[in-house]
Amino acid sequence: MYILLVDDEVLELEQLEYLMKPHFPYWTFYKATDATTALALANTHRFSIAFLDIQMPGKDGLTLGMDLKALYELDIIMVTAFQSFEYAQKSIRIGVSDYITKPIIESELIETLQKYHKWNAKSDSIQQAIHIIHQDYAEKLPLSTVAAQIHLSPTYLSKKFLEEMGIGFADYLNSYRLEMAKKMLENEPDASISAVADHTGFNSQHYFSSLFRKNFGMTPSAYRVQVEQTHRAGLQ
Repeated sequence: MYILLVDDEVLELEQLEYLMKPHFPYWTFYKATDATTALALANTHRFSIAFLDIQMPGKDGLTLGMDLKALYELDIIMVTAFQSFEYAQKSIRIGVSDYITKPIIESELIETLQKYHKWNAKSDSIQQAIHIIHQDYAEKLPLSTVAAQIHLSPTYLSKKFLEEMGIGFADYLNSYRLEMAKKMLENEPDASISAVADHTGFNSQHYFSSLFRKNFGMTPSAYRVQVEQTHRAGLQ
């Protein structure tokens, strides 16, 4: 899994990687000290998470976050030494996943990252499979296609995926598609439910809505209303 760390202080970058590496040993970290370098990396690698320092010379972390999201969907975690309501408001508006303050405390960082443990496969082959899912989830993506890309038999990949991830390939793919659908519902309020289903890899709106309700206890439309209400409350 590719992770982007951006901070104008090199020691801060080294510390962040040092704190995460023991807990996520199979993640690959890329570091940048400015927005220009970060965007160049993002155009070369598809990152799943970006940790962005808010205050940097030149383009700040919030602006960089918007630029990254314009490239593709990823989770953004803002990192700052300043606790500011204005920063929090802007973070909400650009769809930031989380917000942590410096000095970074290891226990708090790892607690923030608990939800990403499901991306922490043990072998290179399963890491590659997960990367392909995260990159191509919006396309038709049968197990056989992924297996061919990483030079494994479909049977072996299916068995190995379940063994390492504790969830089957198809279930993981649908779970990730649903998470991306949630983000689209949050960030694109004018997109129809049909468009959300289509853009996140589901064959039909009915199947998408049924699976969404089964997993989250509400329809996509109800979730969007909930998000809008929460957003308005956060800006008051």
